[in-house]
Amino acid sequence: MIRVIMSMPAGADNENLEEDEMNIKEIKDMITLMNENGLVEIEIEKDGLKLRLKKGNAGIQQDFSVMPIQQAPAAPAVSQPHQAQHAKEADLSTKGFIEIKSPMVGTFYMAPSPDAPPYVQEGQNIDVGQVVCIVEAMKLMNEIKSEIKGRVVKILVENADPVEYGQTLFLIDSGK
Repeated sequence: MIRVIMSMPAGADNENLEEDEMNIKEIKDMITLMNENGLVEIEIEKDGLKLRLKKGNAGIQQDFSVMPIQQAPAAPAVSQPHQAQHAKEADLSTKGFIEIKSPMVGTFYMAPSPDAPPYVQEGQNIDVGQVVCIVEAMKLMNEIKSEIKGRVVKILVENADPVEYGQTLFLIDSGK
């Protein structure tokens, strides 16, 4: 199954897509490109129109929806263990803590190598720009840096766990 999500800028005419915007042939070409290269997901933005194709396990199904870019995407279905974790995250996040979220899909690592100490620990104070973890994506190690100053209240992910885009990794008390 391939799910197609198209987003247009808020206020754009969703009823009549213009000729110069992506057409069905271009979308089919992208699906072919995905199949030929073993890609699972592709996202393209062209002239204010954002298109994301995501491949599932079953045959090919095309699901078109047009929505404003400002609208938040629907939450993906999660398995039972993830639901428990997300419930735990939601409970803690309502207490006024700031979340540090994963900017990409990948594997979460707390330290630069297995024998090195972790970048941060619960209770530790952090500064703006301080590396808090690594997310490995496609064999690239991406350092995740704090954008806030505060104290690490909770680390919500275990070392070497897979993480999703937007998943909360840390809860930070900024002291404000």
